[in-house]
Amino acid sequence: MLELEGIHFHPATAEKKILNGLSLKAYAGLPIIIGGSSGSGKTSLIEVISGLAKPQSGRITWFEKHLSERQRRMLSGVVFQFPERHFLGLTVGQELRLGHKRLSGEDQSEALFKVGLSEVNIKSAPEKLSGGQQRRLAIAVQLLRKPSILLLDEPTAGLDWSVRDEIINLLANLSRNQVLVIVTHEPELFRKWVKSTYQLKNGKLIK
Repeated sequence: MLELEGIHFHPATAEKKILNGLSLKAYAGLPIIIGGSSGSGKTSLIEVISGLAKPQSGRITWFEKHLSERQRRMLSGVVFQFPERHFLGLTVGQELRLGHKRLSGEDQSEALFKVGLSEVNIKSAPEKLSGGQQRRLAIAVQLLRKPSILLLDEPTAGLDWSVRDEIINLLANLSRNQVLVIVTHEPELFRKWVKSTYQLKNGKLIK
């Protein structure tokens, strides 16, 4: 169980607090969708949970054990908005191997299978993939880190409707075995299979 208690976060570049006493509980198998307008703090919340940003106050725990920023980074896999714009590998295989000293072909194949890319040639350039395939590849890259917490920022952004449905179904399957938190300005797309939905407003989560 992931728990946030009384999180206050005020980035140096912001005029006021982005997160204002925010609290949240998230469990494996019970995905959470967080909606909100642009500038409401959705991406900041992802950065705080994942250890990429440090709140001024509050507590973040994993099964009641306090987590440092480093521990949160180790537990979390993050897919930010338009992740395909930041691919570094010249091939799909290189992209999968980035950050790994050793990565077996079996591990690569398993990650690609989980995201429905088993038929993709790992020697292909990532930019040659379709938009939906690129988004799936970005998720596979994070799955190889074996995260306990999977965080996604606007995972359907920029995709056409047919591809959106594919990504939504993929996330529904992934949510069964890990903590899954999705922030989006389109929460209605996920309401068919997500029971826990919130709005981020004035720095707090509202049911």
